[in-house]
Amino acid sequence: MSSEIHSSATADGVIELLEEPRYELMPFDSMDEQLEHLPDGAEVAITTSPTLGIEATVDWSERAADRGYEIVPHIAARYVRGEDHLEEIAGRLVDAGVTDIFVPGGDRDEPAGEYASAYELLAALEELEYAFADVGITGYPEGHAFLDEQTLSDSMARKEPFATYVVTQLCYDPDAIVEWIGTIRNRGVELPVEVGIPGVMNYQRLLGISKKVGVGDSVRFLQKTSGILGFVRQLVGSRGKYAPDELVEGLAPYATDPHYDVRGVHIYAFNQVPDLESWRAETLAQYR
Repeated sequence: MSSEIHSSATADGVIELLEEPRYELMPFDSMDEQLEHLPDGAEVAITTSPTLGIEATVDWSERAADRGYEIVPHIAARYVRGEDHLEEIAGRLVDAGVTDIFVPGGDRDEPAGEYASAYELLAALEELEYAFADVGITGYPEGHAFLDEQTLSDSMARKEPFATYVVTQLCYDPDAIVEWIGTIRNRGVELPVEVGIPGVMNYQRLLGISKKVGVGDSVRFLQKTSGILGFVRQLVGSRGKYAPDELVEGLAPYATDPHYDVRGVHIYAFNQVPDLESWRAETLAQYR
């Protein structure tokens, strides 16, 4: 960001967004090293990997929670084999001290069991003896590559009664995010929004992660949103390294506005935490 004097509202908003973000990590071998670069007690979301399955998510949730992190595992519906499997997962997470989960549908062509959608899994969770204080669902500011807007709207309406907040998919356009939040507020959706933003991304490192996991979980994730072209443009324009300076600045004026009810940022770190944390520290120092 530039060294010019920033407005008080922008500065306050940037600090509000970046002081205690949620970090999303992928449950690969590199997670152990990534965790070491996070603040003590940081809130960490752990994805469900198409290549490693939901077991890796649960295993890493237990390990990271034991190290004092606030863990938010992704319980992707299409990876859960059935009621017994769901009960086992919920029990292990509760025993590990997890109180917050995120429930997406999941990147799997055919479901592993009876849950083909996030809604079906959320409804099944209601029937279990295990409960979580917070449950997140997905929002799509730039739409979905395979689902139309009406389908997305209907899906959110069905899931909303089970949820306590929404996490937006990766988006590089602050105007699109703000407009989308306004749209769901007009539809009567009052859930707080955790805005999903990319972290600092080195394109070569992203490709390296992709190669390690075969089909490339990271690239596959990016393809879920129509914002993939924005991703490519950003990387080309930044000569292969992206940092979300302009995105955070654009969101900052809305960070404390109760109408938008932005509860924070959810940073898709793509297991590049050292670069992300260096950028975050420098940015916060500039705005304080």
